[in-house]
Amino acid sequence: QVQLVESGGGLVQPGGSLRLACAASGYIFSIYPMAWYRQAPGSQREFVARIAASGSTDYADSVKGRFTISRDNAKNTVYLQMNSLKREDTAVYYCYTTAGTLKGSWGQGTQVTVSS
Repeated sequence: QVQLVESGGGLVQPGGSLRLACAASGYIFSIYPMAWYRQAPGSQREFVARIAASGSTDYADSVKGRFTISRDNAKNTVYLQMNSLKREDTAVYYCYTTAGTLKGSWGQGTQVTVSS
């Protein structure tokens, strides 16, 4: 079955950087788009970034120019490089793929906290 495991979250000061990783298994990773979403306390889950099987990318306006999504098909892993982090980037970050079920599949999430 599809499994997504996120890592790389943690506590970082404003202006700092983090790189999240999502290791995928149980399906043919290279042919599916991948995405990152996030959910802050008291808020709905929101789209952050997406990368197609072709490698084309799409970003939420709030992270454009600061975050970069990439994928390594040899490692079945998608990354999210986050630079110039702001307090409002604090959230649980989730990896998502359309593979697995009609509604796709989610990872368990990784906490990112931006605070001084």
